[in-house]
Amino acid sequence: MNQGISVVGLYVGDQDEALAFYVGKLGFTVHTDVRNGPYRWLTVQHPDQPSFQLGLFAPGPPVHDDATAQTLLAMVAKGAMPPLVLHVADCRESYARLKAAGVEFTQEPVDRYGSVDAGFRDPAGNGWKMIQAPGGAA
Repeated sequence: MNQGISVVGLYVGDQDEALAFYVGKLGFTVHTDVRNGPYRWLTVQHPDQPSFQLGLFAPGPPVHDDATAQTLLAMVAKGAMPPLVLHVADCRESYARLKAAGVEFTQEPVDRYGSVDAGFRDPAGNGWKMIQAPGGAA
C-alpha cells in the first residue's frame, strides 16, 4: 500500500479563476473536478508530479460558516498564508515565460546563496516562490 500526502489544499475565492491560472498560465493539468451540490472538489497536478494534487478549494459550507469563509479569503488576499515552492530548472527562463503568460510577479529573479528565486501570487493571493536549485541541482 502506498502511503504519503497526496493532496494539499489552497483557499481560493473563485475556483474557475484559479483553474484558469493554474492550468492556463502555470501549465498544471486538471486531476479531479466534481461537485456535490454547491461544494466543488477541484484538484490540479504539476505535469512532472502525477502522484501529488493541489486542491483549489473555496472556503464555505460544509466546512466553514460564512464569517469564517470571509476571514479566510481576506487572509489569503493579504498574502498571510504560507508560501508554496515551485522548483524550476531555470528561474530566469521560467520567469520570462510565465510573465509573458500574464503571471504577476512580486519579486523578479534574484541570485541568493547559489540559487535563483522569484516570487508571484495567484489570483486569490496565495504566494509562491519559484526556485532554481544551486548549480542546477534538482
